[in-house]
Amino acid sequence: MSDQQFDARERQDPAQREQDLFARLPELLAHAAGNADGWAEQLRGCDLSGTRDRNALSCLPVLRKSDLMDRQKANPPFGGYLAGDLSEAARVFMSPGPIWEPQAPGLDAWNGARSLFAAGFRKGDVVLNAFSYHLTPGGFILDQGAIALGCTVFPAGVGNTDTQVEALEVLKPAGFVGTPDYLKILLDRGREQGRDVSSIKKALVSGGALFPSLRQEYEDQGIQVGQCYATADLGVIAYETEAREGMVVNEDYIVEIVRPGTGEPVADGEVGELVVTNFNRLYPLIRFGTGDLSKVIPGQSPCGRTNMRLAGWMGRADQRTKIKGMFVDPAQIAQIVAAHPEVSKARLAVSRAGEADAMVLSVETEAHGDGLTDRVATTLRDVTRLSGDVQIVSPGALPNDGKVIADEREYG
Repeated sequence: MSDQQFDARERQDPAQREQDLFARLPELLAHAAGNADGWAEQLRGCDLSGTRDRNALSCLPVLRKSDLMDRQKANPPFGGYLAGDLSEAARVFMSPGPIWEPQAPGLDAWNGARSLFAAGFRKGDVVLNAFSYHLTPGGFILDQGAIALGCTVFPAGVGNTDTQVEALEVLKPAGFVGTPDYLKILLDRGREQGRDVSSIKKALVSGGALFPSLRQEYEDQGIQVGQCYATADLGVIAYETEAREGMVVNEDYIVEIVRPGTGEPVADGEVGELVVTNFNRLYPLIRFGTGDLSKVIPGQSPCGRTNMRLAGWMGRADQRTKIKGMFVDPAQIAQIVAAHPEVSKARLAVSRAGEADAMVLSVETEAHGDGLTDRVATTLRDVTRLSGDVQIVSPGALPNDGKVIADEREYG
């Protein structure tokens, strides 16, 4: 894809982009349900032809990663979600869990090229790729994206630091992809050895936190570093631009933020679980719950790209917690909220009272009296089989951090 094509698509009218994506969705749903037993079961009874906007999409069930793992174990290797024949896959990967992932056909199957372009990579660049090429798709996600962009890749992988430093001096790559801290390890080792490692001028990092101090250290050396948010299942979901204000959602993904434990979308700016729908015909993932927390940043990026922006990774949504020997799940808290229309939001805090677990359910509501506290406490006990206190708070009083269950016990 040419630079002009990248620029044009990234600056497309957002309403038109949304309309174009959802116009493709009914056919994808029909294809998935017609070619994969897992999707046929998952989508049974849903209005597939009528799923043409976000409201309709929110009516479809969420497939969470933990559920996909369970179904892959019961029906290996792909749990019935492969919408084609395995011979169509370019590669098959095995990520920790284990969880199996097929690589779809095509050069840039994980949509990595756009994130590299936004980070300043261009055709003709030599790129050192320090993500793992072993078992998991990590290394291949940006390897394939770089090749699609017209770059030449040195597949360094993980470890062998001295060898990678030698490659830096000899090949003089302009770009680096890998974890945020490994680039510093390479550069420091090179200088210790008296090697010329000054060729790196741009980097795209993922798989860890890029702390502001580390970004500044790179910039002081003339290296511009961008971040992307990617998963082995989906590829590059969002990426930083030169504006450094959140991450722009990649083309060919529909992203929702939902309340943890549910499939209910939350308002822009509220932290929740990241749910993604891709358009991978071989291995479609429809309303796939990543288990990661994020939020939508309202408005458009100052860089001129018009797609939705995310705040990046903000923690994990899987807050299933053992209390008094029993597990409590965010879905149970959602069930309690649903049982009381007066309540808009709830958060369960778990602490220790002496040598015993204690829990307090805080609920946001404008209603007071009428025995609401006692009624919610009864529902809490009925749903969780555990007793706890209930605290009434004003709307907006609970922290906007995506936590439905806050474990405040000290384990040290």
